Amino acid sequence: MERQGVDVPHAECKEREPQPCAESREPQQGEDSREEDAGREPASANRQLMMLEGRSGPYFSSLDSSIDILKKRAQELIENINESRQKDHALMTNFRDSLKIKVSDLTEKLEERMYQIYSHHNKIIQEKLQEFTQKMAKISHLETELKQVCHSVETVYKDLCVQPEAATSEEEQTHKDGEC
Repeated sequence: MERQGVDVPHAECKEREPQPCAESREPQQGEDSREEDAGREPASANRQLMMLEGRSGPYFSSLDSSIDILKKRAQELIENINESRQKDHALMTNFRDSLKIKVSDLTEKLEERMYQIYSHHNKIIQEKLQEFTQKMAKISHLETELKQVCHSVETVYKDLCVQPEAATSEEEQTHKDGEC
């Protein structure tokens, strides 16, 4: 598992370690009597008095510097995070712009290819329409010819079916039965 938190160099840790103060040390039985024997005030009393007057001892100054170092380190981490986010934002913006350009290029190529296919199909359709027009014209011509042939056949039929007045009734009957 990876250690999370604020990493502090080893040298700084030594500086921040609280220095043992005389006030935190309890006098042992032999020391207590020696200090009184010497006729001086105990050292712990002086230090307690200095703290009460608002003076900080080495322990608190070390603690203050540790807090300042931690604040500075936290601020640096926040700045690093913000810089990293700005870099990520710039990267995403560049990626988006690059992607837009590539998509636009691809769309243009696709559109160009589509128009080429349309052009090819238009040529094929035009050729087929031309063939259709030609065949329709030929059909129209053949229809006209067929009408002429039918008219001619009709005229011939009418001419064949007309009876001459001089013909006898038998000839007429035979003629009618055979031709009509």
